[in-house]
Amino acid sequence: MMRLFAPTPQILEALRGTGILVSVGTTNEDLNALSASQEAANSWVTTNIAPYKDDVAFGWVTAGNEVIPGPLSQYVPGAMTNLYNALTNIGLDKVNVTTVVHGSTLGTSFPPSASAFSPPVVDVMTQISTFLKLHGSPLMINVYPYFAYATDPKNILLASAQFSATTPVVDGNLNYYSLYSAMVDSFNAALEKIGMSEVNVVISESGWPSAGNDPYTSIDNAKAYNTNLVHRALTEGTPRRPNQHYDVFLFAMFNENLKQPVGVEQNFGLFYPNMSSVYPLF
Repeated sequence: MMRLFAPTPQILEALRGTGILVSVGTTNEDLNALSASQEAANSWVTTNIAPYKDDVAFGWVTAGNEVIPGPLSQYVPGAMTNLYNALTNIGLDKVNVTTVVHGSTLGTSFPPSASAFSPPVVDVMTQISTFLKLHGSPLMINVYPYFAYATDPKNILLASAQFSATTPVVDGNLNYYSLYSAMVDSFNAALEKIGMSEVNVVISESGWPSAGNDPYTSIDNAKAYNTNLVHRALTEGTPRRPNQHYDVFLFAMFNENLKQPVGVEQNFGLFYPNMSSVYPLF
C-alpha cells in the first residue's frame, strides 16, 4: 500500500500496473470548493482519478489531512459526500472516501476507555462517522508514540513507546503493553461514545525519526519502532479489538530534506532522497 498526500501525476503514472493499493488525498486548500460544489468534486475526480482508474488500484480518497479541529473542518463532510458521488459516477463506488485526523480531536485520551472526542469536534466527527458507517469506510488516524515519549520521557517509557514493555498499563480488564495500542484504542473508544462502534480505523501515519532530537531519535530507535510496528500490524489487533486487522501506513518512504524547520520532521524516512536506505527494515 502507498499513501499520497496529493494526486501527483508523476507518482500516479509510476503506479500504473503495479498492483499497489493507493490512498490519495485532496489538499486542505481544496476542501471549501469540494464541499460547496458537486461540480468541483466531479472536476477533481475527472482530473486526478479518472485517467488512472483502469490500471492504478485506488483504495482510499482522503478529504483533507489533519484539519480537525480547525476552521476547515466544517467542509470535510460535504467534501466527502461530493467526492463519493463523483467517484460513483465513474464506477469507483468501492473506493473508500474518508479523512485523516490526529490526536488533537480527542478531548480525553487516557486511559483509553475514557477517551472521547473534544466537545468542539463532536458534531463534525459524528457527521463524518455517520458517512463512514453508511458506506463501510474507515476513519484514518495518525498515531505517533514518538512525540508522546519525546515530550514526556520521565513518565513515558521507551519500552512502552517501542512495543517492548513487559509490565502493562491496566485499563479495567484490558492490559496495554504498548503506547501505540493505547492510542489506537483511544479512537476506538471515542467512536463508541458517539454510537459509531461499527466504524473501523486505519492508521494513516506512524513512524519514528532517525535523527534530529538526540537522544530520543536514532537509527536504532527508528528501526526498532518500525520493525515492531510491522510485526504488530501483521499479527495482532489491539486489546479493545483483538481480532481486528488494522491497515497501517509507515511514515515515511523518504527523508524530506527540503522540509522546514530542520530537525525531526526531515528524518522520518526509510530512504534518503538519493534512494539509499536509511536502515534495513525487511
